[in-house]
Amino acid sequence: MEYTLEELSPIKRKVHVTVDAEEVDAAISATIALYRGGIDIKGFRKGKVPSSIVEAKYKKQIYGEATTDLINYHINEIMNELNLAPLSRIDVDAKEMERGTPFTYSFTFEVAPPIDLPEYKGLEVEEEEVVADEAAINQVIDRLRDRMSQMVVVKEERQPADGEVVIIDFQAFQDGEKLEGIGASKFEMPLGTGGALPQFEELVRSLTPGSSTEGEVTFPEDFLNEDLAGKTVTMRVELHAIKRKELPPLDDDFATQLGYESVDDLRSNIEKAYLETRKDLVRGDAQKKLLDHIKSQVDFQLPESLVEEDIDSRLADLRRKLEAQGKSFASLGKTPEELRAELRPAAEDAVKSSLVLLAIAQAEALTVEPAEVDVVLQKMAIATGQDFHALKDHYEQHNLMIPLKDRVLADKAMDLVYQNAVITKVPPKNEAE
Repeated sequence: MEYTLEELSPIKRKVHVTVDAEEVDAAISATIALYRGGIDIKGFRKGKVPSSIVEAKYKKQIYGEATTDLINYHINEIMNELNLAPLSRIDVDAKEMERGTPFTYSFTFEVAPPIDLPEYKGLEVEEEEVVADEAAINQVIDRLRDRMSQMVVVKEERQPADGEVVIIDFQAFQDGEKLEGIGASKFEMPLGTGGALPQFEELVRSLTPGSSTEGEVTFPEDFLNEDLAGKTVTMRVELHAIKRKELPPLDDDFATQLGYESVDDLRSNIEKAYLETRKDLVRGDAQKKLLDHIKSQVDFQLPESLVEEDIDSRLADLRRKLEAQGKSFASLGKTPEELRAELRPAAEDAVKSSLVLLAIAQAEALTVEPAEVDVVLQKMAIATGQDFHALKDHYEQHNLMIPLKDRVLADKAMDLVYQNAVITKVPPKNEAE
C-alpha cells in the first residue's frame, strides 16, 4: 500500500491510496475464509465449502465487506503514521475491489486549523463577590413547601383561578358528531400553566362546581394532530370540583420531613448550597469573559463540518423542546434553511471556543486520563438515570469518546486560563445598582 497526502486548505486534507493486486487478493481471500466458516450449503459439510463456490454465491457481500475492512485498516494505519487527528467524519471516495487488479481510493477529512495564540495568562477580569441572598433562599424554601403541598377541595362555590386544579368532564363535537379521542371523564387539569388551549381554559374558568357549558374552540394551525389543526370544534365541559394547594407550615416538623433537624438547619444547608451554586455561576461568567477576550485576538478558518454538527445538535434540542410543548418546527414560521442560518452564529462561536481551548491545551501539554472521562460519564449516567456501563458502551460504539475527551480537555484549558488570571472582586450587580 502506498499513499500521498494532499493539502486542500489549511484545515482540509486528502489522502490518495494505491493498493497492489496482491494485497487486494489477500483481503478478498481472508473475507471468503470468514464466510466459509459460517455458512451452510446443501451437499457440503459446514466449513468445508470450496472457496470458489463461496465466492461465486456471495461475491457482492464478500467484495463489499473486504473493501470496507481493508479501507478501515489502511485509514487507521495512515492516520497513525501521519500523526493526524481528524476533527470531522472521514469521507471515503472508493469503488469496489476486484481480484487481480490494483485498487485506488481517496479519503478526505478536516483537521484543527493553525492558531496563533495570544497571551492567555495574566489576563485581568472582574468577578462578582458571592454573598447570601435572603430573598433567593426564601424562594428555595417556598419551592420546597410547594413540593410538599397537598391539594384540597375548595368548598366555597366560586369560579376556579390560575394555579388551581379543576376536575372536569369534557367532549369535543363537530357538526353535532362526537369526536373520538377528544374527551375525558374526571380529568384533572391545572389552570394557567399553558398546557391547555386558551379558549378551552376560558370555558372552564366560567364555571362553578356542578355547572356545565359549551363553546367553540379553535385548534392552532401547528397542532400536532393534523386532522384537527386549524379546525374549530364545539367543546362541552362540566366542572365537578376545584382543588387548591395547601402549603405546609414552615416549622421544625416540615424541616424534619426533608431530613433536617430544624428550620435553622434547613436554612443553613440551603444557604450553603446557594453559595456554592453562585460561586460556580460567577466563576463561569468570569471564564466566559476571559475566553471572549482570547477569541477576539485570533482569526482562523472554522472547520465547516464541526459548525454543521453543532447546528444539527441545536436543531435537535429545539425539536425536543417544541415537541414537549405539543408543537412542531412549522409553528416557528421559518424554513429549515432560515433556522440553520439563525443558529449558525452561535454554532460558529461554540466551535471557535472549543478550538481555541484545545490549542491552549496542546500548548500546555495537558492530557486527559481515561478515569477522568469515566467521572464525566458517571455524572451523566446519574443525571439521566442511565446505567454507566451501557452509557459508556454507547459512547464507544458511536465514536463519541473522542469528542467527550476533547470537552474534558477544553475544560482543563479553561481552568488553567482562569487560575492564571488576575481577578478583581466586585460587588454583586443587585447591590451595586
